[in-house]
Amino acid sequence: MSSNSVNAYDLPERVRTYDADMDIMHPLRWKMFEVALQVLPFHATRSLRALDLGTGTGIFSRRFLEKYPNSNVVAIDGAASMLELAKSRLGVLAQRVKWVQSDFRVMPTTVIRPESFDVVISSYALHHLSAQEKLAVLKSVVRAINPGGWFLNADLVVAETADIEQRIQEIRVAAVTERAPAQDKRFHSAEATRQFLDGLEAAEQDQPQTLDTDMRILREAGITNAEVFWKEYRETVIGGSKANAAREGLPGGLGR
Repeated sequence: MSSNSVNAYDLPERVRTYDADMDIMHPLRWKMFEVALQVLPFHATRSLRALDLGTGTGIFSRRFLEKYPNSNVVAIDGAASMLELAKSRLGVLAQRVKWVQSDFRVMPTTVIRPESFDVVISSYALHHLSAQEKLAVLKSVVRAINPGGWFLNADLVVAETADIEQRIQEIRVAAVTERAPAQDKRFHSAEATRQFLDGLEAAEQDQPQTLDTDMRILREAGITNAEVFWKEYRETVIGGSKANAAREGLPGGLGR
């Protein structure tokens, strides 16, 4: 991840069309949010403290706050324009959000303190990091999760082999072209769609990993029970809970 990746999301024209474009390119994201929230074992009345990594326009935070009306969110994003749009779109729910403009790799220590969050969520954000950057970020994130707390990530992966990745990309391009409005010249043909997607991913410096790599990174970061809760083609929901030391029989575990 570089400053160029962050800057790609801090352009007014990108922010203005972001949600509409996401509905064309990633319509399954709504399903992914619901799967992630369904996995969380907490009762709706719980007062939870959550961290949203790469909050974008705030949709995942909105769904979390709606499900847990007594909870609060710390929303982090590197793009000021995205945070401003998220604030306006969340309306009254924005009162329960602390907004932090920050690159994932240098999150303020005053925000990401040890054992300060019950839940960490992220969507379509961590694939901008290299494998090494992702591991470093997730290690700090897991340290910030309370024992028994959860991490859930809705994001993109690449196939293990080039031939399968090629077929998935063919399916992707065909589906995006079909969903797009006829007047949208970016997607008026499969060739145009492919060109647009390639340009967008280059500008945003996407670097998704394979699912196996992401799972290895998550387990190495400290979510040792990491699981795949949902997957369709190149989109996944993965995560797990942070072990409670007492439950695991480790020395010094106090439980919660």
